[in-house]
Amino acid sequence: MDIGIICNFIDEFSGGIGVYTYQLIKNLNKIDDENKYHLIHYFKNDLDIYSHNKEIIIPKNRFINGWGSFMFWRYLTLPLNLKNYSLDMVHDPYELGPFTFSQPFQKVITVHDLTPLIFPKLFKKTDVVLHRLLLKKTIDRADKIITVSHHSKNDLIKYLNAPKDKIEVIYNGKGEAFKPLDKEEIEGITTKYQLPHEFILSVGGLHPIKNIPRLLQAYQLALKDGLKHNLVIVGVPMDRSHEIFQTLKVLGIEEKVIFTGPVPEKDLVALYNAADLFVYPCLYAGFGIPPLEAMACGTPVITSNNSSLPEVVDDAGLLINPYNTTELAQSINALISDDETRKKLIKKGLKRSKLFKWSDTAIKTLEIYEQICKY
Repeated sequence: MDIGIICNFIDEFSGGIGVYTYQLIKNLNKIDDENKYHLIHYFKNDLDIYSHNKEIIIPKNRFINGWGSFMFWRYLTLPLNLKNYSLDMVHDPYELGPFTFSQPFQKVITVHDLTPLIFPKLFKKTDVVLHRLLLKKTIDRADKIITVSHHSKNDLIKYLNAPKDKIEVIYNGKGEAFKPLDKEEIEGITTKYQLPHEFILSVGGLHPIKNIPRLLQAYQLALKDGLKHNLVIVGVPMDRSHEIFQTLKVLGIEEKVIFTGPVPEKDLVALYNAADLFVYPCLYAGFGIPPLEAMACGTPVITSNNSSLPEVVDDAGLLINPYNTTELAQSINALISDDETRKKLIKKGLKRSKLFKWSDTAIKTLEIYEQICKY
């Protein structure tokens, strides 16, 4: 088979979708030497993932800039040009696939979550409008829908009336690099980022769905109740991230909170290892890769009791109501001071994280490819 995978989110290092796409291709290459993979994007670069596969480079329109350039490429340039290639199937790891015209290949999309539809006030109006206009059409045109949790599958059925037999749940995995490190590597990362030896960590794009303002409010309450740890937040500023820094200023805790910005994977692994606690009070997650990565590194986790997060974390983390800042503050202080509970969660987290492998994601995804291309 000639299989096309749209991978512009790898080039843009765009959050969870970029990680998912990269790991999927990397692991497909390990298990499949029969099919040909064609990686579809709009500019050539030196990322290692491209050296083992064929590329289809479809450039953007050079007369259109910014966000409009991306949209023009994805929904006009890309679908029109894909007709010119002999592909048996195209997989888009993003839910708004470029399947806007009749095309002579099988179509697979991965829907990670429906947050723009469920929480429209937290997203840009353009994102919400696009999801309302295109997502149902994309789902109808797709031959198979992959989603990353049973909770997301239920949302697809509930909000979009997606056919059950069209949806396949395939969990995400964790990268092989995410594991406990030795003392020297941990000390090295605190020196590099000038961090204190005791800190709490949170990871994820600084988007309203990540609930950072409430995390800051809970953190201030925890400080008032005796917490000594700093809070370290890793992530790229995104929509309305100015609200985070306004909250920080109002609370008067600027000196206790450290923003690292984005960090390379090697440093992220070390940061997980160096942290005494990982906190992820997300309002909604289609899967929740950061808590899984933290558990794999032997760091106790506090996360939300909503969406897919209980499905992923199970009893290996402490689950809280992300809207209740008092509960979160009390949970932070309780877990920091309770060594016995921390050790239990670390042990459970390490065991739980082993259930989620990118190799399994690739194996099950390949089965979908082979299944739909038989028809």
